[in-house]
Amino acid sequence: MKTFRELIVWQKSMIFVTEIYKISKPFPDEEKFGLTSQIRRSAVSIPSNISEGYGRDGLNDYIRFLNIALASLFELQTQIEIAYNLKYIKKENFEILYELSREIEKMLSSFIRSLKSER
Repeated sequence: MKTFRELIVWQKSMIFVTEIYKISKPFPDEEKFGLTSQIRRSAVSIPSNISEGYGRDGLNDYIRFLNIALASLFELQTQIEIAYNLKYIKKENFEILYELSREIEKMLSSFIRSLKSER
């Protein structure tokens, strides 16, 4: 693999970030520096850490950054559920986001396991 852009998990996480930005755009103005900002930062953190880990020197560093990406994903799953509970996200949008997040979660977990087995 020549670049992190070839990783399907990175590609899917980039799609996920775009969806998060679209869905969080109409959140209330009072959430601009609250939940909206937190959701977006968590979402951006996922592909950012996948790519940063890819550029690191060594397998252990790479795995560490993938784990950070996974932790950001878990954080984001909680935040989108909060937004749904507050009625900032419609049920169908929540379900789409949650399913995409679960798909990315499975891919990241599997990728981490496979890299750990290479040690």
